[in-house]
Parts: sequence; C-alpha cells; structure tokens
Amino acid sequence: MVYAMHETLEVHEMAAFKTVCITKSKTMHALVSDPALKAILQQDVEISTRQLQELGAILAKATQ
Repeated sequence: MVYAMHETLEVHEMAAFKTVCITKSKTMHALVSDPALKAILQQDVEISTRQLQELGAILAKATQ
C-alpha cells in the first residue's frame, strides 16, 4: 500500500505521542502507591505498547 507523505508523517506523530504516553505511564507507575491507579497505568503501558507496534507495522509497510 502506498501512503501519501502527510499520512506517513501523521503516523510518525502518533507513534511519537504513544511513546511519550508509555514513558509517562511507566514513570507515574513507579511513583504512585494506590493499587487501582497502578493497575490503570500498567494497562495503559500494555495497550500503548501494542498500539505502538501496530503503528510501526504501518510505517514499515509505508516504506516498502
């Protein structure tokens, strides 16, 4: 599949945002003491990691 340049750049922006989300959630996970909040942050890390992998696959297809 061929993506337009602006589409590829938007996927890059989303990937950068998800990377920041993962970093923030991992950092906050280490700082909070509430078990419920820790669970939410851990879930966010897992979901964001999966989404980042999906975005990486899209970018890999875009460069082929």
